[in-house]
Amino acid sequence: MDLKSVIAGFPNAVPFDRWSGSWHWYPAPGLDFVGVLSRDGERLLQVNAIDSFDPDAAAAVLAFAIEHEEEMFAANPYLTRAGGFHAPGLRRFDALAGVGPRVHDFYAVEQPELTPHTRIFFPAYDSEFSGRENLVEARARYDVLPVGLEDRPPLPWVKMRYINTRTQSRSTGPDRGFTDPDVVAMELREMDGGEGSLVEFEDRHGKVWRVRWSDGWWYADPTDPTATPTDITLDDLLAFAYDRVHN
Repeated sequence: MDLKSVIAGFPNAVPFDRWSGSWHWYPAPGLDFVGVLSRDGERLLQVNAIDSFDPDAAAAVLAFAIEHEEEMFAANPYLTRAGGFHAPGLRRFDALAGVGPRVHDFYAVEQPELTPHTRIFFPAYDSEFSGRENLVEARARYDVLPVGLEDRPPLPWVKMRYINTRTQSRSTGPDRGFTDPDVVAMELREMDGGEGSLVEFEDRHGKVWRVRWSDGWWYADPTDPTATPTDITLDDLLAFAYDRVHN
């Protein structure tokens, strides 16, 4: 596949002046794409921006992607990241994420033959990834993570299941599912007064924590058979959960 010809044929495609050998195309107002070929010329390394295009930030993404692409996708072919990324105007990010074609399915409608040759990169946070994502998990994370160039707070990786005897609500099925850290905090608060209520959450390092309510709060590590309940206040519990999820 002649990737250069394909990219040059994109709507409004022009050379991207911040990085030699790259292109900038914009099929609609506010929708900007920048791309460059991989070192072996076999793949398009692409950056997407929706109402957030910053040429300096895009150039920083391209430079980091070219340098780290091979090691990133050797670690995980679906959804991967490398730490140490920094870019002008994006000072809060500490990692660059990469998305493989089986996850993003980009160009599936207009140019499906290009999809297998495309990897998408975006600024991210290390706390948003476990490094162990399988295909299903990678797609679930890709669906919720903003993949543009806009500055944003982190959305840490966390899974949870819960049973609330006070509100009579519970998660679906026996397994932990991805959720927002704010939802974990909300369910911990909602347990108050619900005898036998349970919140079990898993951090990105694979550590699982179980919290029950029984005349007070406590947490323990269910993977450790020697773990014993620990009394804890709600404020301390919320701080503990925040630290585990954002670490």
